[in-house]
Amino acid sequence: MDMPTPLAETAPPKGDELALPPSPPQPPKEDASSRTPSIIVGVVATAVTALSLWYLVRGEPLLVQGEVDATRLDLAARVDGRVAEIPVARGQDVSANAVLVRIDNPETLAKHEQTLAAKVVAEAQLANIKAGTRAEVIAARKAAHERAEAAVTLAQQTYERVRQLAEHGNAPQARLDQVTDALHESQRVKDQAMSAYEQAVNGYTAEERQIAVANVEKALADIKAVQSIIDQMVVYAPVAAQVYRRNIEPGEFVSPGVPLVTLIDLSDVWIHFDLREDLVKTLKVGDRFAVRIPALGDRRITVEVKLIATKGEYASWRATRATGDFDLRTFSIRAYPVEKVPELRPGMSAYMDWRARG
Repeated sequence: MDMPTPLAETAPPKGDELALPPSPPQPPKEDASSRTPSIIVGVVATAVTALSLWYLVRGEPLLVQGEVDATRLDLAARVDGRVAEIPVARGQDVSANAVLVRIDNPETLAKHEQTLAAKVVAEAQLANIKAGTRAEVIAARKAAHERAEAAVTLAQQTYERVRQLAEHGNAPQARLDQVTDALHESQRVKDQAMSAYEQAVNGYTAEERQIAVANVEKALADIKAVQSIIDQMVVYAPVAAQVYRRNIEPGEFVSPGVPLVTLIDLSDVWIHFDLREDLVKTLKVGDRFAVRIPALGDRRITVEVKLIATKGEYASWRATRATGDFDLRTFSIRAYPVEKVPELRPGMSAYMDWRARG
């Protein structure tokens, strides 16, 4: 009978060779690329949340639109007539005192010639008065006076003879009356001749000289009045500007006061806004903010407020009286570019976010 074989003895482990219990199975490690979609989703969710909170805090933008404007000059003439020439074109830059329109008016030119002729006559009359009476006139009036004296002497002698005859009854009373009347007549003729002679010697009176001087001054004033009208027959540019509009063409008949040409001064350009008064409450003259000009590629331009003026009409009607609200006035805002922008033209649009202007 066989005996069981004894088990071989195993030597116990030494030191750190002690047997440890078996470790549980480890899950497989995740790859970093597998976590990327989760990270992206988290970032997007965070960004959306942040933007939502920012928009809620910030509020909706309040866009305000304005328009570029400039100083406009409507030029008219003081005379009527036909347009003879328009030496400028629309959009042309003109200098100060440049000729814009020439008007033809033959009646005014003829009146000017009449005033010149009247001046010549008045000056001739004044020169004649200053020269005094001619020597020939003085001599003729002296001779007339001497003849009148001789006639008086003869009449006096005749009267004496007839008077003596009438006293002795040798001449009728009718004859005496005739010679008496002839004597008186000759004396009156003598007095008139004497006055005419003295007038010729003394010349014109001071009053006649003043009248002659006044006539000359009146003729000069008439010339200036007509000349001022003639000067208005040519319309000049008061400042350097650009021709914005031509309201007439050559050959048309124009009347006084009717605008002929409109100029714009591009050196005086601003941006005009119409704002409700609830938007103007924090605005004051001197404030600066930025606007954008779509016509210049949405260019950003800094402007400065120089005018805040109320307008006559209302901007809009706010709700009903039951709500406690009221109508709001409109204010006109004029803001000038801080730096010159040569490309700006009247009529261009400008806009800005009013809440973000600061």
